Amino acid sequence: MEKIIDENKQGQSLIIDQKKGNKRKLFIESYGCAMNFSDSEIVASIMANQGFNTTNNLEEADLVLVNTCSIRDKAEQTVRKRLEKYNAVKRDHNPKMKVGVLGCMAERLKTKFLEEEKIVDLVVGPDAYKDLPNLLAEVDEGRDAINVILSKEETYGDISPVRLNTNGVTAFVSITRGCDNMCTFCVVPFTRGRERSRDPQSIIEEVNDLWNRGYKDITLLGQNVDSYLWYGGGLKKDFEKATEMQKATSVNFSKLLEICAKAQPKMRIRFSTSNPQDLTLDVIETMAKYKNICNHIHLPVQSGSNRILKEMNRLHTREEYFELIDNIRRIIPNCAISQDMIVGFPTETEEDFQDTVSLMEYVKYNFGYMFTYSERPGTMAGRNMKDDVPEETKKRRLQDIVDLQRIHSEIKTKEWLGKTLEVLVEKQSKKSENQWSGRTQQNIVCVFPKGQYKVGDFVNVKVTNCTSATLIGETVGLSENN
Repeated sequence: MEKIIDENKQGQSLIIDQKKGNKRKLFIESYGCAMNFSDSEIVASIMANQGFNTTNNLEEADLVLVNTCSIRDKAEQTVRKRLEKYNAVKRDHNPKMKVGVLGCMAERLKTKFLEEEKIVDLVVGPDAYKDLPNLLAEVDEGRDAINVILSKEETYGDISPVRLNTNGVTAFVSITRGCDNMCTFCVVPFTRGRERSRDPQSIIEEVNDLWNRGYKDITLLGQNVDSYLWYGGGLKKDFEKATEMQKATSVNFSKLLEICAKAQPKMRIRFSTSNPQDLTLDVIETMAKYKNICNHIHLPVQSGSNRILKEMNRLHTREEYFELIDNIRRIIPNCAISQDMIVGFPTETEEDFQDTVSLMEYVKYNFGYMFTYSERPGTMAGRNMKDDVPEETKKRRLQDIVDLQRIHSEIKTKEWLGKTLEVLVEKQSKKSENQWSGRTQQNIVCVFPKGQYKVGDFVNVKVTNCTSATLIGETVGLSENN
């Protein structure tokens, strides 16, 4: 692979891996969770071996792929609009272009896309990306192609991802696939299958390779990273059938974190996403033990009401969640905590909503992602519960918690005023070409004058000002971590 420097719409320099000799062009877009973006890098790697290099120019593409999300209706509507654009370009500029849908939405709407609406040429589910060359051959011969079969083994641990539009210093590393939790609002178990973990040796090899290529900050990814469990292969649910030797040599998430931290002690290690029922004390203690494991935990709670949590099939109570928060803050006092929250879940009353408000007041998250409930076909809630909370009520409740989170974010951000923090330079600030933007260990964005520093430097920054979401500071020199 060779690295090509490209400029995005904001004028940021991005690095695109390209394979010499490849003649065909792949345009790929990703929507939804970080896992989808990571999967797109796997797809780009598979297609690079089939003669495709990625391009940011839609009109020159021989193949257009959109990696989709089904978690919310809004995400699906966005993808549909993009498909309309792809087909308009195909019709008006490039009739030979092929259009495909990947990911969760592909699995859910396979028949509709191919047979009823006829808006794509191929449909490929999250576990079938290795079959893309065969499917594309079918399309090249004038036939529609589809593979959305879910796997019990596929982890793509043997694929070296092509890094797409990267800044060259931060990267995703996928460690698990699928989810066993069956939250009633969530379509992921039906589109991504059961939980299975990737061989830790392949993870470490990828981490080491990233460090050798200049990457400084990685995020270990999974629908539920705390469920990571390697005992020689197979689904997590089958662990009880493992041999005594397999159990004795198994690697859980805490051990994997430690292995990664030791393998590259100067590389920042992050992870996402955690589930409260699976985040154990040994993970928190491992975070505290190694300074290169970043002090930030994304810990979705979804609701502050025990009744609604039960309706959601979330296997924790608000009291258990509070205990977990207390343990995090006891063991890692400067740990940032962020949230996902849903308002307007079926049957949610004003009392239930006020429980969510009171939970937020207790925790005071650093930042969060908040949404109104949208019914997803195929989920337990979609099949069995009436979406009975009025839209106006949903919107009002959402605005209330967004406003509350903004207040809490400002409180938490102001705690860093006057302190000196290590920041990894990631890119140019969106607001000023004279400033760099990077993140602290707590995943808080910090902007500061460029000076003599460059992307990839660890810089000590004294915080002099802030907004509710961004730290503003002055550099005081390079960090010892360089």
